[in-house]
Amino acid sequence: MEIRPLDREIYAGKTFTACYRTNGYYEIRPSETGFQMDYVPFAEPTERSFDDVFFGEWLEDPIAFGAFEGEKLIGYVEGSMEGWNNRFRISNICVLDFSERSRGVGTALMKPIERAAEDAGARMLILETQSCNENAIAFYKKNGFEIVGFDLYAYSNDDPERHEVRIEMGKKLH
Repeated sequence: MEIRPLDREIYAGKTFTACYRTNGYYEIRPSETGFQMDYVPFAEPTERSFDDVFFGEWLEDPIAFGAFEGEKLIGYVEGSMEGWNNRFRISNICVLDFSERSRGVGTALMKPIERAAEDAGARMLILETQSCNENAIAFYKKNGFEIVGFDLYAYSNDDPERHEVRIEMGKKLH
């Protein structure tokens, strides 16, 4: 596996589908002291997916790195500075093929994006995931991220019922 920068001219605007499997979700609900978060298993494992695009137009000057086996892209990470608050947002980190997961691809991709954030002078890394993406949450925690917030209705008005609440996770760099 080789990690190398992705060329925006080649990848910008191309779409991909991110898929993940989950055995449960974190139920997040407001409480008198903030939020309560409890793990709830699904009756059976579930597969979820969403479509996205490389180098999203909403990002401020994004950079991306790909994990390659030969010329085959097996994973990638993308992010950009949020100039207004001096944070570096990882907008995507994805291992595209289930068979490549748990081989260290995500960890290998996290290194250059964190270095890029530090080089840009960012005070912290920030990213989002869904409350039903338990493997992503565990991966981010393993890589030094902690939960910094929730948005109960980021994706739709029925996110809590769909068990897909937005979780913000962050990692201080300085």
